[in-house]
Amino acid sequence: MVSDSTLHALLGAVVTVVLSFIPFSPVLGGGVAAYLNEADASQGLRVGALSGIIATVPLVLFGLLLVSFLGFFALGLRGGAALGIGGLLVVTVFGLIAAVYTVGLSALGGYLGAYLVDEL
Repeated sequence: MVSDSTLHALLGAVVTVVLSFIPFSPVLGGGVAAYLNEADASQGLRVGALSGIIATVPLVLFGLLLVSFLGFFALGLRGGAALGIGGLLVVTVFGLIAAVYTVGLSALGGYLGAYLVDEL
């Protein structure tokens, strides 16, 4: 059985992914997760970060799909292997930056969501 914190983190991750076209959408997703969980500050950080980790999974899968798609077309080019390896390196670096961005802002949103629970 899934705990309430995990379910709320999953809902926050869905909010993050659906609103991903909005800058700083992980803050909204983490805030929703912590608010639904009715968490205090430390629990809000934890639930928000968990929401960010869950939201990172589709980002990683999309990045791998993109690299494999581009790598497939690079095989026919001269020096295609080097292009494929370079592309994988670039996507890995951007993927790590995106993961830190998503998890960090989700944790911030979790803290803010917990603050709203305390105030309202």
